[in-house]
Amino acid sequence: MRTRIVALMLVMVMVLLAACGSPSKEDVMKKLSGKWNDAKGYELQATMEIKTGAEPRLYDVTVWHTKPDFYKVNVTQGGTQDSQMIVRNEEGVFVVTPSLGKTYKFQSDWPTQNSMGYLIGSLSDDIKADKEAKMTEKDKTYVFETATRNNHKKVLPTQEIHIDKKTLLPKHVSVMDANKEEKIRITFSKITLGIEHRPSDFAVDQEDKGTEKPKADESTDQTDQQTYYPNLNWEDTTLLSEQTASTDDGTRFFLTYGGGKREFVVVQEPAKAPDNQMPVSIEGDPVDLGFAVAALTETSIRWEQNGVAFFVASNTLSKEELIEVASSMATDNVK
Repeated sequence: MRTRIVALMLVMVMVLLAACGSPSKEDVMKKLSGKWNDAKGYELQATMEIKTGAEPRLYDVTVWHTKPDFYKVNVTQGGTQDSQMIVRNEEGVFVVTPSLGKTYKFQSDWPTQNSMGYLIGSLSDDIKADKEAKMTEKDKTYVFETATRNNHKKVLPTQEIHIDKKTLLPKHVSVMDANKEEKIRITFSKITLGIEHRPSDFAVDQEDKGTEKPKADESTDQTDQQTYYPNLNWEDTTLLSEQTASTDDGTRFFLTYGGGKREFVVVQEPAKAPDNQMPVSIEGDPVDLGFAVAALTETSIRWEQNGVAFFVASNTLSKEELIEVASSMATDNVK
């Protein structure tokens, strides 16, 4: 009898210990949502490593966010002065390229429908949106595995969000392909909650102060301009033709791909400096390719990189496939 009582007591103790043990996924999600989303604003610094090319590329990222809809994201390639900024203010969404003196204005609700790994509000929404999200614990870290919700979701469908148990702030995010191989890693070096900025701090005319703009008659063209090619493993899709045309700013290249169900044209030419510094309205939604911000429509995607303006058009590719073409041209597939 005594043995049975002791055994019963042990079982009760184990049940109590289990109840007082690790918090559930729902408990952690509630705490995260409260801490991340209730803050009136934040600033953060991070590094973003993109591993889709022959060599990893590293970028420095700074973010300002003030509720409800003010954002400023500055992405600078490591070791260079090349940068792009995404700004959302009362007037809309803007992409600023200081080195070219260009500002594009989008009619977009970014980042509502395009989750970004360096926006902590987006990470919180990713966790809540995925009813199948999994949480594990590793030492002093909560790890959430969720589906991605951005325009890369078919190519990079899952992510791991590593969260410090003590601070309840993200430590790093790993974005993975279908084989669970890490392709993008965002590492947070500093996150400060509760910081609010004035609306005037998000004005685009303040973004490029101190940056020397190119003159209107300057061109970024080089006489030995290289041709960039998509690096894709699509069955039956091959390069059908290459053509060139001379323009006032240099050479325009046309690459035509097809042979199967997927057909598209890639156009590339020297990026031209604007005639003035006024924002230029552009069709499409801003898409962060990591190395550049592109404008995506139902049938095209355009962006600028390394002094070259790129345009991909197709009536057969999906938006995800257009992004895949653009992303593949960031590799070292250059001739």
